[in-house]
Formats: sequence, C-alpha cells, structure tokens
Amino acid sequence: MCFKKKMSTQTHKKIVAISGSLRAGSSNHAILNFLKSLTPPTIDYVIYDGLASLPHFDPGLDGDDPPEKVTELRELLAGADGIIICTPEYAYGVPGSLKNALDWTVSSGSLVDKPLALITASTGGENAHRALLLILGALSANVLENATLLISFIRSKMDGDGNVSDEETKNKLEKAFARLLSESEFTEF
Repeated sequence: MCFKKKMSTQTHKKIVAISGSLRAGSSNHAILNFLKSLTPPTIDYVIYDGLASLPHFDPGLDGDDPPEKVTELRELLAGADGIIICTPEYAYGVPGSLKNALDWTVSSGSLVDKPLALITASTGGENAHRALLLILGALSANVLENATLLISFIRSKMDGDGNVSDEETKNKLEKAFARLLSESEFTEF
C-alpha cells in the first residue's frame, strides 16, 4: 500500500501511536509495529512509550507548569497529524495507564479535532472499546468511524512470533490505517 502526501508546508506528517499495554511484547505493540511497516517514508510514525512514566493525574498539578512528562506527551500529541490508540481491555475496562494519559489531555485540548484511529485488541474488548469511545468523545477527538476496530480474541489472530497472521484482521487494519492517513491529508496512489 503506497501513499502520497498532498501539498503542505510541512515536509513530513506525523502519526503518534499509543499502546494501552505497558508490556513491550504485547499484541497491541505488535499491531502498532504492523501499522508502522505500512507507513510510507514521507510520514513520521512515532510509538509513544511513556505511559509508565506519567505521574498519576492530579488536578492540582494541572496548571501552568505541569510535570515534565505531561508536557512532553501534550506536545507530542499537539504536533501529531493523526493518532492511533491500540489497547487491550483490563478487568472489563480501559487500562489505568491509558486512562491516566487521557486524563492529562483534558485541560490542554491536545486531542481536540485530531483524527484518531481506535483499535481495541483483546480477548473480549467490548467494554473498553465502548468506554474509550465515550472518553474520546468527551475529549473532542475526531474518532474516525472507518478507522475504529474491535478485534476480539487477538491472540488467535497472531503467529508464534507475535505477528498478525489472520488475513481478515490484516485487511481491516490496513483499511483503518488508510482511512487515518486519508484524514491526515494523505491520498493513496
């Protein structure tokens, strides 16, 4: 799949990808790496790995001088042309570290109108997926309907090396990614 950039003053567009799992070898990281392999060289694709280092959300710290790690996250998101969140479901809900990161974006507006692909890949995932759609709506993110996937039983769709092996899942991921790139002012050629 090849993509061409529309005319822009920037030389590179940026996609920021966030995994809701802290485990580096997780299925969610594997999906983000699969999407990275589809990324044309004209796009910077950054996988954010700072969830574990963010402080717990504290409204008292959310003023003019928030913690450094929070500022870094907000600046990364503000500079993104598109965002991907790929997450598991923990205990029928959104992983705490991901929810914490999203809470830190409320006052900054870092996600407002940002084109966003949401992928929930877990054993089930329905509850986390539904909750994230509500949360992202409250944050005014531009959650793209055709770039929103719920992939249940994800481990059965991966090979022993942690690669996405199910062709239907690959196709859905490719289409969702193409939709995000399209919304982020790229066109397929």
